[in-house]
Amino acid sequence: MKALKGAFFHMLDDPAVIDTNEAYVYEPNGLILIEDGHIKAAGAYAELKPTLPAKTKVTNHTGSLIIPGFVDTHIHFPQLDMIASFGEQLLDWLDRYTFPEEAKFADPAHAEECAEFFLNELLRNGTTSALVYGTVHKQSADALFKAAYARNMRIIAGKALMDRNVPESVRDTAESGDRESRELIKDWHGKGRLGYAVTPRFAPACSDEQLRRASQILEDHPDVLMHTHLSENMSEIAWVDELYPDAKGYLDVYAKFGLLTNRSVFAHCIHLKSDEFQQMAEADAAISYCPTSNLFLGSGLFNLKEAEKYGVKVGMGTDVGAGTSFSLLQTMNEAYKVCHLKGHKLDPFKSFYLATLGGARALNIGDRIGNFEAGKEADMIVLDLASTPLVERRLKHCKSIDETLFILSMLGDDRTVGHTYIAGECLYSKAKG
Repeated sequence: MKALKGAFFHMLDDPAVIDTNEAYVYEPNGLILIEDGHIKAAGAYAELKPTLPAKTKVTNHTGSLIIPGFVDTHIHFPQLDMIASFGEQLLDWLDRYTFPEEAKFADPAHAEECAEFFLNELLRNGTTSALVYGTVHKQSADALFKAAYARNMRIIAGKALMDRNVPESVRDTAESGDRESRELIKDWHGKGRLGYAVTPRFAPACSDEQLRRASQILEDHPDVLMHTHLSENMSEIAWVDELYPDAKGYLDVYAKFGLLTNRSVFAHCIHLKSDEFQQMAEADAAISYCPTSNLFLGSGLFNLKEAEKYGVKVGMGTDVGAGTSFSLLQTMNEAYKVCHLKGHKLDPFKSFYLATLGGARALNIGDRIGNFEAGKEADMIVLDLASTPLVERRLKHCKSIDETLFILSMLGDDRTVGHTYIAGECLYSKAKG
């Protein structure tokens, strides 16, 4: 048994679905009890302190804010070294920057070095769980899983599948993609806190045979996810229309191949039509909202209100390296601005829901992570309320938790994360670097 003392905040449900006051818990003087890597209880310090066994170690985070660890629902670990690449939209950006960078992952040593840096950067930014793209090379996924297993992180990942319309250096075949995906599932899925996602790059990069085989893997393994891109860029959508003239639209391509299920996570979804939102809701599929990437590549403005209207599951994604920050606080910042441009206000409770419990639900692991309910895994972060002089000064004028959360989402970044706990163990502390 161990315990963390301090103010804590977590979401119980989507504030767009239930009354906001019922959707969250804020305890200004709290205690979180952790046993065997799981939450035993979370409540007021005065109530829980008398229940502690003798000699329980209590870590004091008074003056900070403890929240559940962030969940990144879409990120590319092989794109570390091309983040902030200038001047292109999606398709040209892939050809000019992405595919040459990803070709380097044919070298296992490069993959291993990048995996170590990538996971450390997630922890430094308060991200404790993520849905991650590898490259087409099996060793990229092996390297990531190995490094994540060593840290006991809840990482879901997969090797990319792409057997056409891409350079040979980043191309597999339908047969090799099928074989290697199955090998990775056998080696890593369910090991520790790891999970696998079947990962077609996007429809234009996958032959019909590859998409059919991806669907068969999903059928054969009923607890793996499917992770891909959808309706990100208008030129991309036009290309899909050319390749699949008989499909009703981009989403319909995936649906026809059996890839639209309650285990499907689609990144971006900027240009979906109303009937596609409805189709996603009926399938109980999920969307990863990636505002920094959507803005950086000039792809468009995601319509969060439309997703809410149809009841589609939504989480938040950084989409590094088209996304420009590992920080989900910075991602909330951009999401707020995008929603403003779409004509509605993104309140801070919804932002933190998307980055925690909403992301967990999008990945079908909301029963295991996402808040401080008893029995859940003890992944959490401690936010430093004096992380910069400006943050400290501004927060002195706060009168409510929603105002505090909003300021953190506007002014916060990696410097705001003081500590990151994985299954109750502190794996990152800002003071230690």
